[in-house]
Amino acid sequence: MEEKYSQKVVIRYTAEVVDQPIVCRLAKEFDLDFNILHARVLPKREGVLALDLSGTRENFYRGIHFLKEAGLKVEPLSKSVTRNEDRCVHCGACRTFCPTGALNINTSTMMIEFEPEKCSGCAVCVKACPARAMEINLF
Repeated sequence: MEEKYSQKVVIRYTAEVVDQPIVCRLAKEFDLDFNILHARVLPKREGVLALDLSGTRENFYRGIHFLKEAGLKVEPLSKSVTRNEDRCVHCGACRTFCPTGALNINTSTMMIEFEPEKCSGCAVCVKACPARAMEINLF
């Protein structure tokens, strides 16, 4: 039996497809399990859906391909973690808890640097930041 694969994604709907049963089709046609992390879906308007999708790796990528072919924008949830530069006091609390190395200290400036491409979207830094400079922006 193939090992389960899981990834958090953000799906951006257009007004033309918002009324279609996209998530239902992911479950039925691609045998993917989903957990809705956040949703903003309104009739006849654009929408955003954050999902934790899991299934076999092959089915996951077939499902993502289906979404893109249907005209939806799909991106990893990790692209949604940002740092508010105005709030950051460079204390390093976020760096202490970051499991991916996306937050590092620049030893010449003693400032915390954020590399979003290394971020997994786990949001541990959001909870660890006393200044509330780390944010998850789903929309």
